[in-house]
Amino acid sequence: MTIADADGQGQGGGVAQAWAALGGASGLAGRVRYRGAGDLGEGPLPVAELARSTVGACALAAGELAAARAGGGPDDVAPVVVDEGAVATAFVSERHLRVEGRAPVNFAPLSGFWRAADGWVRTHANYPHHEAALVRALGLPSATPEALGAAVAGRPAVEVQELVYAGGGLAVAVAEEYGEPQPLVEPVRLSGARGRPLGPAPAGRPAAGVRVLDLTRVIAGPVATRTLGLLGADVLRVDSPRLPEADDAYADTGFGKRSARLDLALAGDRAVFEGLLAEADVVVSGYRPGALERYGLGAAELLERWPGLVVAELCAWGWREVGPWAGRRGFDSLVQAGYGIAAACADPGGGGVPGVLPAQALDHGTGYLVAAGVLRGLAEGGGRGLRFSLAGTGSWLVRGLAEAGTGTGGRCGQGAYSAGPWLREADSGYGVLRYAASPLGEWGRGPSRWGTDEAVWLPRG
Repeated sequence: MTIADADGQGQGGGVAQAWAALGGASGLAGRVRYRGAGDLGEGPLPVAELARSTVGACALAAGELAAARAGGGPDDVAPVVVDEGAVATAFVSERHLRVEGRAPVNFAPLSGFWRAADGWVRTHANYPHHEAALVRALGLPSATPEALGAAVAGRPAVEVQELVYAGGGLAVAVAEEYGEPQPLVEPVRLSGARGRPLGPAPAGRPAAGVRVLDLTRVIAGPVATRTLGLLGADVLRVDSPRLPEADDAYADTGFGKRSARLDLALAGDRAVFEGLLAEADVVVSGYRPGALERYGLGAAELLERWPGLVVAELCAWGWREVGPWAGRRGFDSLVQAGYGIAAACADPGGGGVPGVLPAQALDHGTGYLVAAGVLRGLAEGGGRGLRFSLAGTGSWLVRGLAEAGTGTGGRCGQGAYSAGPWLREADSGYGVLRYAASPLGEWGRGPSRWGTDEAVWLPRG
């Protein structure tokens, strides 16, 4: 992100929609400008517009916070310029990652589409415990694609879905129609209290001095918090030592933050966690609905105890679901399948096999929206809760963006696109990483190893 003259012109479309959903002042979306070209592939849905719009809204929210910390208001928000190439590269950051020259495995052999007796099923088995649950739930003789394909082929798709979910695994029947509309952003509570006063911030670091407690995993939440870290926040991710993380996933999303492990079921670790909460300005959580409430860490409970917080919650399937989907785990690929996006992306000449978006755009797009919501919450003084979901972002993609006719499924901007200018190298706890730069700036250093940092805040400085 730069504050400079741009080759491209601003476009209201998706940025205006996202900014309005975030509660931003009308008219500010016109201050976002784009330059260069990006390419997220071809497809029937406006994925490139989703990408550029969510990054643009996040860049604008960063500018709004910078202006607020300088004592200004909406009229003082400076124009921002977003490079299309940086956006396109960042939205597939996991594909560009190299760990000591090695390409990561983004999808395991048992993750994918499988033909069922009456349709298709999408499975997700990237984590060992999910693979084990999938094998166990379907009674597979071996953890092989051949065994899984044979087991799914003999059952109706919904039966597979329910068997696997009941067994602790992840499988979704591919829906032929789009799911019910969901809100892009859902404000859930405004406490009326104000958070800790924030003074002027250094140039390019509007979130400097802000403490963010990161309770997220996989892509969407970690994209949000690595963005907040890039903008100056002290981000501390906390995970349970009983829920392992994939090293490659953290190598991609661990920039801009530190990582510690605490078991909230242990009195000593819970006391440390409570101390962190007492000094936090922001909490970002990415667990399924109800998972943190059992620890008293839902948005309502947090804002009751610390009314000045900004609390952002995100989940897969949305916060308004009832029935069998309420509280279920999910990932971008599964939401694409269950929300009707995979069917819409099927290749007409491909034998009916469902397709995928050209990026895990629900994850990345939701991540930038969450970061934008947090930045806006800070600019307005704190004391609020916000909810986001992958399904809400999917609903916007297939309805708000598609029906408005904004953008295309592929290239935006002018000229040729190459990812090369947006790839960087840095040392990290995993060795030398090649990674995709953020479209909002530079991290400057790679992540530590997951779970190896001390569970303390840095001095505010």
